[in-house]
Amino acid sequence: MKNVESLPREFYLTDAMTVAKALLGKRLVHYSHEGTTVGVIVETEAYAGHDDAACHSYQRKLPRNDHRTNIMFHEGGHIYVYLIYGMYNCFNVVVNEVGNPEAVLIRALEPVEGLPLMAQRRGIDISPGKRNDLVKLCGGPGKLCIAMGITREHYGQDLCRNDSDGIIITKGTTIADSDIAATPRINVDYAGEAGTWPYRFVIRESGFLSTRKFIQPDCRRHER
Repeated sequence: MKNVESLPREFYLTDAMTVAKALLGKRLVHYSHEGTTVGVIVETEAYAGHDDAACHSYQRKLPRNDHRTNIMFHEGGHIYVYLIYGMYNCFNVVVNEVGNPEAVLIRALEPVEGLPLMAQRRGIDISPGKRNDLVKLCGGPGKLCIAMGITREHYGQDLCRNDSDGIIITKGTTIADSDIAATPRINVDYAGEAGTWPYRFVIRESGFLSTRKFIQPDCRRHER
């Protein structure tokens, strides 16, 4: 995948829910010294800033010291990577205007390029007869970071560049509203009422989701 254009800055300069939904079907690309890996985004979660108790920037008005959320106060289109459980990285896209600390977590990808490299990183056998293990490569935020070679060294990098090194997000496919389900986010019970908000977006029929929890055949986009 060479000479592809990253999404423009304007794509990211709106609220987290809008971007989380729009990112479905787009391609996450990592050009690294090991090789190129590409996955189609099939599951996202929106984190809506100051008033969202599940968001890392909840009740934070300004960046401070070296806090991990500082990058969230930048303009949309930058990378926010953080560590969970002391062992797994999570890849987030900063969105909205400067001073509105919102982000979108990428929860799952459908792997489409660089599969042998992804499998090597994940320690998964995808040889003939083991193809079903493809669904395990990027089926969760920590898994996709390992498969895609994303680390905390990528924190703060700009997604809105066009070169042959680093991480970008490209156009991909536009997903129809009828093919998208909105559900509560995963593992945010600590957030009280915010834990029930329908801020997780999935391509309903994708076989590469992190989980099918909350997804019903007739589930439709609904508002908080």
